[in-house]
Amino acid sequence: MLKIGILVCLFLCLSFNINQSTVIRDTPSDSIEYGIVKRIIDGDTFELENGERVRLIGIDTPEKYDSDKLNKDIEMSSKDRETIVQLGLMASDYADSILSGKEVILIPDSTNSNRDRYKRLLRYVYYNDTIFFNLQIIKDGFAYAYTKYPFVYMEEFRQAERDARENRKGLWGNVDFDELKPNKK
Repeated sequence: MLKIGILVCLFLCLSFNINQSTVIRDTPSDSIEYGIVKRIIDGDTFELENGERVRLIGIDTPEKYDSDKLNKDIEMSSKDRETIVQLGLMASDYADSILSGKEVILIPDSTNSNRDRYKRLLRYVYYNDTIFFNLQIIKDGFAYAYTKYPFVYMEEFRQAERDARENRKGLWGNVDFDELKPNKK
């Protein structure tokens, strides 16, 4: 029975990586960009060594800086400022532990703009060649699906969030985070 469980797990892991690799392979080569992550700004944004800022498509994390977004997170939730900032720091630390100093693959979404209103690149990000970071941060519970704007992987991200919440992973395990998510659709 244990052998069957291991084989199923191995199959699922390999299938997941094959699907991620397919996305990269099926993206026109002139759309694929590479960069090295210089610093993490917050859980859903980072800066590359070339100075470009990248906003991860389809995810959002609690705010860690004093801003209009932090005030909106507070207003939309039953959480106080300190709690939301701590959750934002946790999400940033997670992203930092995985992406800082790493070479990443940046892929645009055909249904999204190239840049947001802050002039940040909007991208899906892969590290270690095949690991889809936008999805991974949601699966590990350090971000939620940001569904205000359409994107190709919306349903996969929503399901990953439901699974993370149900299993109390990451941010979902530390506090009752349910009211924090501002765009309930």
